[in-house]
Parts: sequence; C-alpha cells; structure tokens
Amino acid sequence: MDAILAFDLGTTALKCALHDFHGNVIAKAAVEYQLIAPDADSVEMDVETYWDAFKTALGAVIRESAINPAHIKALGVSAQGETLIVVDKDGKPLRRAIVWLDNRAQREADELGEKFGHRYAYEITGQVKLVPTWPASKILWIRKHEPQVFEKAAKYLLIEDYFLYRLTGEFVCEGSLVTSTCYWNFRTRQWWTEMLAELGIFPNQLPEYRESGEVVGKLRKETADELGLKVGTLVCTGALDQACGAIGVGNIQPGIFSENTGAALAICASVNQATLDPNDQMPCHYHGLPGLYMLHTFTGGGIVMRWFRDEFAQIEMTVGKASDIDAYDLMGKEAAKVAAGCEGLVMLPHLQGAMAPEANPKATGVFYGFTLRHGRSHFMRAIMESVCFIVRRNIEVIEGMGVKVNEIRALGGGARSSIWKQIEADITGRPVLTTINEEAATLGAAILAGKAIGLYSSVQEAANQMVQIKNRFEPTKENQVIYDETYNTYVNLYNALCPLFSKRKG
Repeated sequence: MDAILAFDLGTTALKCALHDFHGNVIAKAAVEYQLIAPDADSVEMDVETYWDAFKTALGAVIRESAINPAHIKALGVSAQGETLIVVDKDGKPLRRAIVWLDNRAQREADELGEKFGHRYAYEITGQVKLVPTWPASKILWIRKHEPQVFEKAAKYLLIEDYFLYRLTGEFVCEGSLVTSTCYWNFRTRQWWTEMLAELGIFPNQLPEYRESGEVVGKLRKETADELGLKVGTLVCTGALDQACGAIGVGNIQPGIFSENTGAALAICASVNQATLDPNDQMPCHYHGLPGLYMLHTFTGGGIVMRWFRDEFAQIEMTVGKASDIDAYDLMGKEAAKVAAGCEGLVMLPHLQGAMAPEANPKATGVFYGFTLRHGRSHFMRAIMESVCFIVRRNIEVIEGMGVKVNEIRALGGGARSSIWKQIEADITGRPVLTTINEEAATLGAAILAGKAIGLYSSVQEAANQMVQIKNRFEPTKENQVIYDETYNTYVNLYNALCPLFSKRKG
C-alpha cells in the first residue's frame, strides 16, 4: 500500500504518522522531549534532540506498519512556529534552538516596537504587537548578546526550514510559518527589508520562499540511509501546526472556524485576503493554501479542565485507571447530568490570565453564583461552558471584522468529548463538526504533500478525499436561550471584576 509519511514538530513532542491516500492512519508514534530552561526567561532545545526524536518515531512507525520504504511516496511536515535555529555556512547549528516560548528578548521587542510602531508592524506582518516570541526579537538579542554567533550566522531558520534542509539540502521556507517572524511582509510575500536592516541581516541569510504543498526536493542518500527510507523520496513544504490542523479538519475556505482544544485553545478562521482587526486584537496569518489567510490566535483552554481533574477528580482518575477509561470521559458523563447553565453557576476560566480577545494578564479564575445545591458535577460543566464562552467571544470579534462564521470544526483532545461539543454548539449557535482522524496536524501535512506530488490537483480535492466527518452537533434551541443569558452574565462578570483584577499584584 502506498502512503505519505507526515510528522508534527511539536513543542514538547514529535509525532509521526503514516497516512494512506484516504487519510486513514496506518501507524503512528510519538516521542517526547524535555525543554531546557537555563533561567526564568529562557527556553531552548538542543537541535539534535529534535532530529533524534524524528528518527525514533519514524523507526517505530516503519516497524509497526511493516511498510516497504519504496511505498512511502512523500514526506510532509507540520511545525511549531517561531522556534529559531541559527546555522553556519556548513548548515551546522551554532547554538541551541531558541524555542518560541522564550521571553529573553523583551527589551529588543520593545526597541523594535518603538522603532516601527506596533500598528505599522501589524499592517506589514499581521501580528498585533512586537513581542519576544517573534524571531525578529530573538535575532536582535543574538546580535547584542552573542556577537560571535551573529558573525558566523549563514542562515536563520525556523524548525520546518531546518528539517527541510536536513532532508534535502535545500534552504526553503513557507508562508504560514514565516508570518510570525515579523521580518516577512504577509501581503507581498517578500522579506520586510526595513526590519532586516534594523536587525542587521540580509535576504541571503534567509531561506528561499515557497508556497505550502510544493516539492522541495528529493531525500538525500546519506539522510535516506540514516533514516531507513528510499533515496529520492519526495520531501514537501508543510505548514504551521495550527494551519495543518485546520487543513486536517477541512477548514480551507471562508465561513469555517476551527478550534483546537488542548492545554490551550487555538482558533483559526479562513479568510480570502489579509484582514486586520481595527481594535488590534486578532492576528492574521498566511494560511497553508496559496492566497488564503487565517485569523489565528491562542487563548485559555483545556488546562482548566486538567487542573480540576488533578485537584478534585481523584475518583474519576482512580476508576478510569482501573477500567482503562479516560478520566475526562467520566468527568464528561458527570457534567452531562447537569442542566444547561449550571443552575446559575458561571466560571471565568482565566487561571493564567485572560488571553484572546481580552489580553488581560492580571485576570484570574472565578466561580460565581454557587450555592448549597451545587456539586462537583456543576463545577465540571461550568468549566466546559466557560471555555465555550471564550470560543463565542472570539467568534464575535471575528464577525465584528466582517468575517462570517457558519460552522465550527473541532480538533484536539476536547473534540473527543460529545457533551463538550454539544455545549459548544448550543453556546455559539453554530454546528460543530468533528472528524474521524484525530491526528489532524499530520493529516494536514499529508494533504499538502499529496497535493505537492500530484496525487490530487488541489488541497481542496485532497481534503475532500482525506477528511472524514465523524459527528455533527447542531445547536439546541431551548439551550441557546439559556446560554444567551448565561453568556451575558459571563461577559458582565468579567467587566465588573476588571477594576479588581487591575489592582492584583503579580
């Protein structure tokens, strides 16, 4: 059986999956790795750790599938954004990768913000503010604090770029990942020369631009031998992990909104053109399809449910372990016993501050309105409802920008919960669809690779063949009425507490 090998370069783990041409997973594996945090602001990774994880996961997939490497027709990639790798003229890393979570470059980000102005940078890059996360800030930090690295730097790469080079020998990048470098103009798809000049780097120190879903080159012999793959296997440009996830659930045209509920909640809405928020709240990225963009941001998500599980759901964890049932499934069954609106119990799920769209780091978690009639099940459901209120808030911001949202595609761990997705449909007033394949990011990478090597004429055709809908949750009218009222309470509660949040220390 012919197949496509796709891998997802995550923050704390690398996933590898072998997909057939219908999108089914033949075999998959994951390898975790530990981030290196030398101090409170620094987050790094030995570059070879990523490569070793890839080799290990790939080996496991080949063994499990027993596939003949000659039947692997292409390699596709999904990747974390903003992680910076600096290499010398021989393509060797000059230092550890600076992971996207790294915040050491705050002063440099402030300096760039003062130089260009955040609104001007937003117009050029689609990113609402210049922050330490962006590779532009990281490069300026290297220039100031590691001049020996800066002087020897031949190429500044993102993690996808590095893997494409390691596999093919070609220095290539694509738009969905380089959008948030803040040295790429996401309208013209050219390097932002003003920013490059400010950083003191040149276009020849950056990879060649290609669209997602294009063949980069063939797998090099020495690399093929190292990996146990066939020499000449085609290697293709992929996309940012969240863009791949959106593609992997069929979010490839305007009107569709996808949400990925994991520890965080990532949201994407596809749009036909670069679309900026007049209130400077919603970033806009280049998508994984030529000429398509996506409104994309992160906010609070499943971490709140994990907190409750670890602190208050020992029963579910114990029973789940004994019966081989996920504790979250048992918690969902408990939440399903409670009526919509939780009998007046409302939660603000801002345990790590309020992220998009409020962007209030001083906000905290709050349970409001509980009485003697409320029990654990009410609190479980209130958490689920609160995350769905965040989804609704972000949809309102997006629609306020003139972008219509007709349906929601769900992925990530939260998509496994039927009760949670029904709550989401009821709160947002839109159908919520889940897909059969839970490996949406690797599926998105496989779809792009399938298009690249000509198995399909377009990403749309590939997605039609490879994305399979599992469940569709329609809004329940009677619950919508209840949730409109509860949602108003949620919004008013947050607004009422903002003065108290602002006084909070730390």
